[in-house]
Order: sequence, then C-alpha cells, then structure tokens
Amino acid sequence: MSVFAHPGRHRVAVLVRHGVLPMELGLVHQLFGAAVSPDGDPLYEVATCTPVPGTVHTDTDFSLHVAHDTQALHEADTVIVPATHEDDEATTEGRLPAALAAAFAHLRPGTRLASICTGAFVLAAAGLLDGRRATTHWKSCEHFRRLYPAVLLDPDVLYTDEGDLLTSAGEASGIDLCLHMIRNDHGASVANAVARTTVVPPHRDGGQAQFIQRPVREPQFASTGTARAWALTRLDQPLTLQELAAQESMSVRTFTRRFREEVGLTAVQWLTQQRIERARQLLEETDLPVDRIAAAAGFGTAASFRHSLQAALGVSPTGYRNTFRGPATARQDVTRARLDPAAST
Repeated sequence: MSVFAHPGRHRVAVLVRHGVLPMELGLVHQLFGAAVSPDGDPLYEVATCTPVPGTVHTDTDFSLHVAHDTQALHEADTVIVPATHEDDEATTEGRLPAALAAAFAHLRPGTRLASICTGAFVLAAAGLLDGRRATTHWKSCEHFRRLYPAVLLDPDVLYTDEGDLLTSAGEASGIDLCLHMIRNDHGASVANAVARTTVVPPHRDGGQAQFIQRPVREPQFASTGTARAWALTRLDQPLTLQELAAQESMSVRTFTRRFREEVGLTAVQWLTQQRIERARQLLEETDLPVDRIAAAAGFGTAASFRHSLQAALGVSPTGYRNTFRGPATARQDVTRARLDPAAST
C-alpha cells in the first residue's frame, strides 16, 4: 500500500532519526503544506518516515510517533533529511547505517535529495555529495571535512543547489531552502504566497553568509532597513548608492559597509535580486510585454532584462513565463489592475 494518497501531487518524504529537531521537521510540513495552485489545490503531499516506525525521540522533552518506514523514500519525488542531535555512523564513522544504506540504494532515478543542517552528513555518507558543492551548520564544518574530504564544502552560504542535491546550513536556512525548492517547482508567486502565509521572508539568496562572528549590535546601531524599504517602492527607477545612503544619513562608504554586514550582499547585488523577483512576479502574473516588465522592474531595456534573467536563472523571459504563468483569466485581471490601479478599487 502506498504511503502517499494523492498521486497528482509532488511527493515529499521527510526522513527523521532519533534526536530530530522538531522545528526542522515542522517547517517542511508547514511550508510545503501551504503551497497551493491558483485554484487552491495543494501542490505537495508530505510524509514523515523513519527506518523503524514507532516512537522517535526528539532533542526536546517530547517524542514523535512516526507511522511510515523507508518505503516512503522509494515513492518520493523529493527526500528531505533534517538534522539530529544524536550521533550515528554518518556523524562518527563516515558511513551510512545499514538500514539507511538499503533504503538509499532503492531511491527512484531522478529523486531530488535535500538536507537541513547536519542532515548533510547522511547524504555525504551515502556518497551522494562526493565532488559536489554542499554546506552544513558552521559548527560542524570542520568535523564534516574530516569525515568527507571529497565533498566540496562551502561553510559560508545559507544553502546550495546542485540540481538534484540541495543542502542548507541550519534550521532557519532550511526555510530558505524549502522556499527555494517551491520557487523552482512552481514559480515566485506560489513561493511568495507560502512566505506570506507563514510570515517569513520570501527570499534570501543562498550565497548569503550563514554566520558572521561579531557581537550582536546594540539597538541604537544604525540600520539600512529604511533604505531597503525605500528602494522597494522605487525599483522601476534608477537608484544610486548616494541616494540609498542618504535615506540613512550615512556616507556612501559607511552605508556600503553596513549594508554588506546586515544583508550579506552588496547594495547593488541586493537591488538586482529584488528586481529579478519583481520581474518574475510580473512574468507569472501578467501578460505585460517584456519591455514593459523590464521598465517596471528597473532594468531599463528588454536586452538588459534578458541578460540579467539569463545570468540569474539560466532562462529567457519567454521561457520563464511559459513555465510558470498562471491561468489566463487571473493573469488578465492582474494585468488590468497593474495598468490601471483605479480599476481594482
């Protein structure tokens, strides 16, 4: 009997082990469970599994009852491995426990595999990360390198995406990774709707630093948040560093340094990222021509927009729209509202 009850949905199996962090398990169910089509139909089905069904201890004072065994891994389109605070062969000896080795040996071709935090040790122990870029929690990086020297470990990012293999750095970056997968599967509009539903940021780039070793700032420390909020309302306009710095009454030099400290990106990189996100939404939700979208998102010309989207996503505007555009009626309604805001009131 199948673990999954809805054949039309993308099947996500979450592999938990004793010592699992409840937050990491919960965020997978919450985020993928909140992803729905424009008609309100769930896009994913999530099932939790473990090598031996029954009681699974967590790293807190309560346990979980998990009904499914690793058969769920064989049926899944995506397998996600959260962290555990209990050691096993993957974290002490660099090899996969026998029960998991048997399960991973029977994964269907094309299954997407992802890890949260030290769940990367499981993927590495299975030999899946050799020669591939990956990350894990910064506290475990040196230990990971000793056990798995063949993995191209990047300790300075929130998550990595190698196509069929994805890893994230810690609990909060697991949210970023799940939203990233939802965005890749169904587009920015669906991912942003999930973010709004769960009240989390819609997008943090995987290249952001996961850990900066400095004291937490005092509350009176000047922030660049006002400048970012100001910029988001003016993405269609040329914006300079001088204008951004002026919103915080800072010099350009001070603003540039503090922006990088707070966001993990330069102001120019961040602006490009926000413009790409705005353009993705317009491609998905409207029938505006490419040159109008380029202007609305602040790229100026269609050629500049095409180049930026190709560099960021590896796809043309037309290719992206054909993949992620929603129902025609909904697009037309949104298009009219954007062209004539008064028409929507």
